[in-house]
Amino acid sequence: MKRTERDTLSVEWVKLELLRTAYATRGGLLARLDPRIVIFWYVLMALSPWFTHNLTILAILFTVAAAAVVTCRVGPLVVGLFIFGLVTEAGYLIAAAWLFDGDLTTVLSLAELTLKLGTVSMASMAAFVSLDPEKLSDALLSLRAPALVTFGVSYGYRMLPILVDEFQTVIDGYRLRLAPPASRGLLAWRVLLRGAKITVYAFYPMMLNTAKRTRTTVEALETRGFTYAMVHSDGRRIRLAHLKVRPADVTVLAATAALIVLAYVVGAQFPSYAQD
Repeated sequence: MKRTERDTLSVEWVKLELLRTAYATRGGLLARLDPRIVIFWYVLMALSPWFTHNLTILAILFTVAAAAVVTCRVGPLVVGLFIFGLVTEAGYLIAAAWLFDGDLTTVLSLAELTLKLGTVSMASMAAFVSLDPEKLSDALLSLRAPALVTFGVSYGYRMLPILVDEFQTVIDGYRLRLAPPASRGLLAWRVLLRGAKITVYAFYPMMLNTAKRTRTTVEALETRGFTYAMVHSDGRRIRLAHLKVRPADVTVLAATAALIVLAYVVGAQFPSYAQD
């Protein structure tokens, strides 16, 4: 049976897409690398835009980050939300410049910050879509991150699908028990108000229902030797034995660093600033 657009853009699709983004990879470039190299790659890309005001450099870095999003196969939901935010912010910049008697210089000044934030956002999407919870936790453990940070990553990633499932269950229960509004109202405001009320009502039942499953999650982490790996060198060595930096990892990291240097060289040759 042919899949319709309504089936594609459903709440269930949004939920599955979010979980797929957080817990699975689509086999992109960074997903095949050592997770520690992915973290170093992200630090390079996230810091590089903040040392310049040159729009030429920022445009090149923005392009490199966009290419990373494509090669890492970021999901359509995340990319769509990013493009929506980028387009609405561009409209806001133009409107703000027009309303406050600005000109092209004003738009370029505001666009500089947009390019920087856009580069960091796309680097974040590319990096963290390529890391599943186990990889990220092991990389942080290998880099001697504080135990609470590593535990928070592992615990938070595991609790996210539980909270999403429980929230949907509670929402469906309220929708079955509560009568729909007699009329939708102008622009369906009564439907929106009902949805907002149900969302607020669902918060406490969701937290109470997940309290018992919280202990199960912590016990599952301890069963896998989470605390033992933190305090004992042998446990840490066994847990991190699968991590290995290969020539391909170094090549990708070196190529990214070379592209950043090249962006600064090209920017020095063809500088472009919002205010000359």
